[in-house]
Amino acid sequence: MREGPEPPIDEAELVARATALAGATLGEIAAKFGLSFDSAGVRTKGKGGEILERALGATGGSAKVHDFPALAIELKTIPTDERGKPHESTYVCTLPMDDAERVEWETSWVRRKLARVLWVPVVAAHDAPHAARRIGRAQLWSPTEDQDAVLRTDFEDAVGAIALGHVEALTAHAGRWLQVRPKARDGAARTVSWGREGERIPTMPRGFYLRASFTAAILEDPRAMPAPTPRFP
Repeated sequence: MREGPEPPIDEAELVARATALAGATLGEIAAKFGLSFDSAGVRTKGKGGEILERALGATGGSAKVHDFPALAIELKTIPTDERGKPHESTYVCTLPMDDAERVEWETSWVRRKLARVLWVPVVAAHDAPHAARRIGRAQLWSPTEDQDAVLRTDFEDAVGAIALGHVEALTAHAGRWLQVRPKARDGAARTVSWGREGERIPTMPRGFYLRASFTAAILEDPRAMPAPTPRFP
């Protein structure tokens, strides 16, 4: 199996690499780097992301560091349809359940993860074979001051609810752009949070996700301020 390139030396090199992949399929990129969709080194879920990590020289892996540690840049592959509409919300990171009352937006891992993101669309119908999915136009993004303010409010509302013992009432309907959803391999997984009387209680692990309505907007306009998605009973 051939190795991918060395990590990019700066943002310009990273963007140039991502731009050069536009129009290629995941199958073509995998073949270029000696990867196979059936190989043990590529997970069933997230295989496109792993192939792009290899092709772009990402080294962060699953460690709690950025995908490109020297550049403090996160790589986010985002499945979209031909119109650029994301198929799903985008996972950012786990939510600190047992430390919610002490975490702050300014120093949080979710904010650091979102401080500089290379978005790489993977364009295809939702049920298209992975190998046939095609790379779209990559975009390097950082939140504007106004975007950061909305994300901060969503974050503080979520961790505040957990700190007050309302974790079980926290659903994916909360948050304008940054939502909280269960993050576990199965429904039996448990972590520890706080109950309303300050007691430690078992609950499902949860993670922060960006709504598809937000990612769709910033792929079109990096400074976008999309309104909340209407929800009906």
